[in-house]
Amino acid sequence: MIVNGKERTYVVWNEKNILGFFNKYKWLSNFEVCPVYFEGECYPSTENAYMAAKTLDLEARKQFLTIQPSEAKALGRKISLRADWEEVKYEVMAAVIFDKFYRNISLREKLLETDDKFLQERNHWNDRTWGCDEQGNGKNMLGIILMNVRSFWQNFKK
Repeated sequence: MIVNGKERTYVVWNEKNILGFFNKYKWLSNFEVCPVYFEGECYPSTENAYMAAKTLDLEARKQFLTIQPSEAKALGRKISLRADWEEVKYEVMAAVIFDKFYRNISLREKLLETDDKFLQERNHWNDRTWGCDEQGNGKNMLGIILMNVRSFWQNFKK
């Protein structure tokens, strides 16, 4: 699979799997630009909302309202973390991902079209918490949350 001009053999899309949120599956990524609400503010992506949630300083959070997701990721590495971040980060991610697919119906429909495929945020930047490395090693928490949200909407429709 060619991703960003390079062959990425770890990206696999078949009848059972979506391994890698690139190209036609970029919309599964937290960098997909779409409105996402978190604690009363509308952010331009789940990445922006998640990174803003790292701080309880409401003024600092405002910085994330108008920047690109890649800028949000960089800024999120620099802000002072809230004391309970390690305890709440998975809950925050689940909340912003759920809102993404609640609020953006066309994305929800795409998510439902993935049926029961295994979703894995396989990547070359070695994020083994939210995704998996090129060999598939990691927790894949983003993929798990996406599959849980998909399951919710599948059951909601019944």
